[in-house]
Amino acid sequence: MNGSNAPTGPGAPAHPDTQSALLRLLGTDEAAVSFFAGVADLDATDPESHALEDGVRLASGARLEQFARAGSGDAYCFVGDGGEERPVVYVSLDGEAGPIASGLPELVRLCLVVPWWRDAPGRTDAELRALADEYRQDVREFDRRRDRAARALGLDPAGLPSPTAVLSRLGALSRGPVAAACLVVGYDGDPLDPLFGWARGHHARPDL
Repeated sequence: MNGSNAPTGPGAPAHPDTQSALLRLLGTDEAAVSFFAGVADLDATDPESHALEDGVRLASGARLEQFARAGSGDAYCFVGDGGEERPVVYVSLDGEAGPIASGLPELVRLCLVVPWWRDAPGRTDAELRALADEYRQDVREFDRRRDRAARALGLDPAGLPSPTAVLSRLGALSRGPVAAACLVVGYDGDPLDPLFGWARGHHARPDL
């Protein structure tokens, strides 16, 4: 995956809505790139190179626009028209997709607080703490890099939400009306699987 399935043509501006001040900082500021691309696996340094796989689209017919990618090739996409306030959907090459933020500012906070969010679903509190400790051990100067990135984006590191708060919000988005409005289908027209496997059943653990 690498762009948008929005209409293109001669004279059509590339990514006209996504180049907000926040997104530009994510792709150009040294401290922000160091953390988001290097730690949180969100690379917004070259949005013009991104394009979704043929046929991957929203079931609603609304615009699905990729603005960043993970190292695996998974896609971060805006839903609909507008700017950084648009919902953000994560589309995995494994055939999974789902909303992860109500807008770019919320995605930024998620990645700053819990950059290991992909591994969080289904884990107990003790397992989440162990996961966070392991991540910090693997990433040199984690706190310093996170705080520098937050300040570069105009955020006070001391004012960031707790991991519990951002993971609860992530779980709510995965189960609520936003998830239904952001349903992604593949080239064959079938819906992609929910991003978090436990969301497939009503018996699943109610939080992350």
